[in-house]
Amino acid sequence: MNLVLFKAVLGIYIAGMLGNLTYLVSPREYLARTSLYIMVVGFALHLAWLVTRTYEAGHVPVTNLHESLSFFALAVIAVYLILAKKFGVKALGAFISPVAVIFMLLAASRPGEVGTLPPILHSTWLVFHPVFSFFGNALFALAFGAGAMYLIQEKEVKSKKLGGIFRRLPSLEVLDKMNFYCLIFGFPLLTLGLISGSIWAQAAWKVSPYSSLEPKLLWAAVTWLIYASLFSGRLIAGWRGKKAAVFALVGFGAVMLGYLVVSLYLSSQHSFIK
Repeated sequence: MNLVLFKAVLGIYIAGMLGNLTYLVSPREYLARTSLYIMVVGFALHLAWLVTRTYEAGHVPVTNLHESLSFFALAVIAVYLILAKKFGVKALGAFISPVAVIFMLLAASRPGEVGTLPPILHSTWLVFHPVFSFFGNALFALAFGAGAMYLIQEKEVKSKKLGGIFRRLPSLEVLDKMNFYCLIFGFPLLTLGLISGSIWAQAAWKVSPYSSLEPKLLWAAVTWLIYASLFSGRLIAGWRGKKAAVFALVGFGAVMLGYLVVSLYLSSQHSFIK
C-alpha cells in the first residue's frame, strides 16, 4: 500500500512542479493557485504514505535511503506550504517543487521494501534525531530557494533591463526576510539534530563518534559550522542581501554533499541508510 501511495505522490508532485515552472513562463494567477492546490493534495497523500509506512515498518520510516529521501521531500513540502502562505511568494514553488521531485525520484531508484530494523536503531532517538535534522534541512532547502531567487532578482535590478522574471519574483527585501526566517528556525533544529545524533551515537558505540572519525557526523559538524557562521554573521555582523544568499546556497550544497555523497561513498557507521 505504501508503495502505491509513494508512486501517486511522485506523480502529483511532478504535476505540481510542471505547473509551478509554467507559471514562471506565463505568470497567470490560476496557474500559481492550481499548482499550490496540487502540492497540497500531494502533501496530504504523502502524510498518508508516512502513516502507512510507519504502521507497516513499526517505526518512523527514515532507516534507509528510500524512506529518508521520501521523508526529506515531505519535510520540504511541509515547510514550503507554510512559507508560501506566510510570505505569499507565488514563484517559490518553481524553485522548491523540483527539489522535492528530485528527492522523490532518487527515493524511487532505491529498494522500497520494508526491511528489518537494525539493532542500533532500536532507540527513542529514532523519533527525535531525524525529525530535528530533516526539518532543519528542509528549512535550509527553502533558504536555498530564496537565495537563488535573490541572486536572480538582484542581477535583474543591477542590469536595469528588467525582464519578465523581475515581475514574477518578489522584492529583494522579501526574499532576504524569507532567507533569514528559514535560518532562525532551521539553525536551532540543525543544532538539536547534531546534539541528539551525537548522544545517540555515544550511547550506541560507547565511544565518541568524533574521536572515531565517523564521516557522517564529522561532515554534519562542518555543515553546522557553515550555518553557525551565517547565523552569527546575520545577527552580529549584520549580513544581508547577496552575502547571506550565497551562504544559503553554499550551506545547502554542504547539506546535500553530506546527505548523499558522504553517506553513500564513504565508510560510515550510518551504512544502514543505504
